[in-house]
Amino acid sequence: MMPASWVAELDARQRAMLAEMGVRVWAPKAGPVSAPDDTMPTAVAEPAQTVAAPVPAAPAPIVSVPAGRAPAARTPAVQAPAVSTPVHSPVHVPVNAPVHMPDLGQMDWATLRETVAGCQACSLCRNRTNTVFGVGDLSADWMVVGEAPGENEDRQGEPFVGAAGQLLDRMLQAVGRSRQGQGGQGVYIANALKCRPPANRNPRPDEIAQCAPYVLRQVELLRPRLILAMGRFAVQALLGSNEPIGRLRGQVHQHQGIPVIVTYHPSYLLRTPIDKRKAWADLCLAMDTADQPA
Repeated sequence: MMPASWVAELDARQRAMLAEMGVRVWAPKAGPVSAPDDTMPTAVAEPAQTVAAPVPAAPAPIVSVPAGRAPAARTPAVQAPAVSTPVHSPVHVPVNAPVHMPDLGQMDWATLRETVAGCQACSLCRNRTNTVFGVGDLSADWMVVGEAPGENEDRQGEPFVGAAGQLLDRMLQAVGRSRQGQGGQGVYIANALKCRPPANRNPRPDEIAQCAPYVLRQVELLRPRLILAMGRFAVQALLGSNEPIGRLRGQVHQHQGIPVIVTYHPSYLLRTPIDKRKAWADLCLAMDTADQPA
């Protein structure tokens, strides 16, 4: 039911127009009139459609429309245009997102070493004894990249020490190289991570992603003719691949135009001696690749 309309008084002309339209007018009895409240007033009318006449302020007779007649046209109220407030999507910060790194691209060896020594970009810094930067000849044309420091490396601040380091030294000696050699007889050795994970656990992906820029800058500074990637975490840092070592062996990969040979980590070879012959095949592939003209 449409709300009833009130008019203060109908003159003779208005009554004649309503009578011509067949609209009957009901007038309330005289009495005190209270101002309308916020609720909708109740219309007294015949069971039919009701039409709202022009609305002045004070209550007055109700105008009802008999059944069968269309209500008079009403002028729609003009509404203010809706003002939309721009909605900004929330900024989603990934969990374990890498902390902002300094600009490594302008660092020389000394500045890079100092930056690594003071790094606190991830939680691995809390339990380390020493950062493990790297050792070897800075003019060597071979580079060995391992995974993460172990207990001995953390204590001494040098990569590949202990039993795994001794095995690596024998492997390098077999191809005419050593960590004390220079140029064509030398090698530079570094790890993908510079801090030891607690209890020698595997590094997490976010830790690898955070620390990888350091070893990548070492590659840029050294510009070796060949990289020997030992272990899956070294592969992840250099090649960004999660493929198993067995699927990546026997191929020549590339990192920034530098050949990369993938092989097993010496710690794995100590646990699985039968795969030493595969590691020897990888060293032979490395020698053949390095001997090819640049």
